[in-house]
Amino acid sequence: MIDNTGSARSPRAGMLVLVTGGILLTAAAVWLTVQGDTGIRYSADHHDTVPMWAGWIPALVGIMLVRLVPPAADQPWPDRVAPYREAVPLLLAGVAFAVTLPLLGGEPAYTLLKVALLLGVPLGVFLWSRRRGARWHPWRPVDAAYRYGPALPVLAWLALSYATPLAVPPSDFGRTADPAVLVGVLVVGFAANALLEEVFYRRWLQSRWESILGRWPAIVLASLVWAAWHVGIQGTGELGTDLASVAVHQGVLGLFLGYLWSRYRRMWPLLLVHGAVNSVPILLGL
Repeated sequence: MIDNTGSARSPRAGMLVLVTGGILLTAAAVWLTVQGDTGIRYSADHHDTVPMWAGWIPALVGIMLVRLVPPAADQPWPDRVAPYREAVPLLLAGVAFAVTLPLLGGEPAYTLLKVALLLGVPLGVFLWSRRRGARWHPWRPVDAAYRYGPALPVLAWLALSYATPLAVPPSDFGRTADPAVLVGVLVVGFAANALLEEVFYRRWLQSRWESILGRWPAIVLASLVWAAWHVGIQGTGELGTDLASVAVHQGVLGLFLGYLWSRYRRMWPLLLVHGAVNSVPILLGL
């Protein structure tokens, strides 16, 4: 089936991905409940936990508010094969990062691998693809509703996540770190985590799979791939439990981030939410 993106949509594959992703998310929540292990690590810096459902309410409220602005179609791809040339290598890079990361011994290998797979591989793929004439960019509407519309769901998510009983506990890192170190951690963390990850998983990976699978299958796919790599920094050694934990935590947050990107095609809401996840607990602890 050909749609207005100019690519060959695969509705059956999209439905398979969507159903499989839904089953995995549901199974993860059930598994943790049955195991009596519903406390989720929310940071790689310590072993403190929050209830697994604490992040679901802000994400679901945000998703409902995102729907206030209708979606619009992306620019067409130059041909039916073009999205596959970029989507498949990007997916393989994301999976390779999640699989390889737990085998490393920490820094600087972690950052080097991240930059190589999430930045180096995409740049190589895009260069190769554009030499074949496949030039494509995400739709960027200019209406005020699309420019400023994300403010409402983002503000609601921030308020629920950090100004209600659902909030994660403040971190004491800011009080104990040297000010220069604190600023460096926040700046480098934003660039290496919020910026690089949102550009790769949402702007690059999800957008291309949307052209192939459809909106929600691509959102689910990108969210699970993004969630999976967190096992490498937050895992406890119990692979099944670790995968379930990141699925119900980062995976659900990824649904909100992915929907924000899909409906508005604006990077600033993603960077604000992801940046807050990494920095607000530190700042609240000052």
